[in-house]
Amino acid sequence: MMRINRRTDYAIRVLLALAKQPQGTRLSTQFIQKTMLIPRAFLLRIIADLSKAQLIETYPGPRGGLQLARSPSQINLRIVWEALEGPLVISECVASPEECPLSEGCPVNSHWAHIQRMLIEELENTTLDKLAAEAHHLDSLVLYKDDK
Repeated sequence: MMRINRRTDYAIRVLLALAKQPQGTRLSTQFIQKTMLIPRAFLLRIIADLSKAQLIETYPGPRGGLQLARSPSQINLRIVWEALEGPLVISECVASPEECPLSEGCPVNSHWAHIQRMLIEELENTTLDKLAAEAHHLDSLVLYKDDK
């Protein structure tokens, strides 16, 4: 089964929490853990992965925290996926067609390749700024509903 692992899902939550803030805002790990419902053990490993991938910057100390290392418009879901899970490949025959015994004239390979291209395109088009805008819209709908 092809699915996004929990670590990647949590990493997107961390980045989304940061993307919803004004550029340059630092958030504490405790705040992110609470608001994004991420277990602390996962969070610390994810922070290390995101920092290594240069997606976030970490600042130690009482006034420290985390902030995005780039603009939210420059971080898309493909970048996050590949930082945590490696290259996106839906089938080995797409990654290494020369190793497939049926590569000559195989009707399936071209379909896998097409599906992979569509998936990559969608992941590349889904940026943190778009997700943050959607989250703000949903937040305002919840606030409006609660005001009634």
